[in-house]
Amino acid sequence: MSKTKSATVTPLGDRVLVKRVQADEKTKGGIILPDSAKEKPKEGIIVAVGNGRMLENGSRQSMSVKKKDRVLFSSYAGSEIKLDGEELLILGEDEILAVIE
Repeated sequence: MSKTKSATVTPLGDRVLVKRVQADEKTKGGIILPDSAKEKPKEGIIVAVGNGRMLENGSRQSMSVKKKDRVLFSSYAGSEIKLDGEELLILGEDEILAVIE
């Protein structure tokens, strides 16, 4: 059998590709949550970044985030995609609320 090459996604402009962090399995009180009750995390790790926003004068504005940054974003931000069985999120740089250090 031949191996299939996995697809790569490179965000365009001021977009970033984010992988969500794992949701908590238990509450602080120790209650185990079923999958249907878990809220999607609003935190993720940047997998890839675009090359920046194109300005009116033709130059590019550099990105303020980089690959492997841990970021916070709003609940309904971005577009979800599935790549090689993995759920990822494409966000605009302006949809990122904060970088966690």
